[in-house]
Amino acid sequence: MKALTVKMTRCLPIGAVLNCVDNSGAKKIKIISVKGYKGIRRTIPSAGIGSLVKVKVLKGTEKVRHEVHNAVIIRQTKEYIRPSGIRVSFSDNAAILVDDKKEPRGSIVKGPVAKEVIERYPTVGKISSTVV
Repeated sequence: MKALTVKMTRCLPIGAVLNCVDNSGAKKIKIISVKGYKGIRRTIPSAGIGSLVKVKVLKGTEKVRHEVHNAVIIRQTKEYIRPSGIRVSFSDNAAILVDDKKEPRGSIVKGPVAKEVIERYPTVGKISSTVV
């Protein structure tokens, strides 16, 4: 996995409920673990933009509901600072489902996607409509 160019503020702990903004069939998802998280003892793992997480689908179609999937976080409400000094924040917390090869399961993404996600996962950039 490629390193991010930004020191990301991790604001989504385990148990956070996110919107799933692709057309894979899921609507609401819940974070159950963060892949590659190395933290301090007794600290709840948290994720930020570009993080790969394991999620449980809470709302959606029968095909994907109550199953564990991989997801990539593409938006967060907590602002973060880019190296140029620009502060970026979004209106909601959102993620998209990905498969084991880290390719998106859906074919379109609704809403904007952070530039840092496309640096790490270029296949997400191919299906996204807006990059911020």
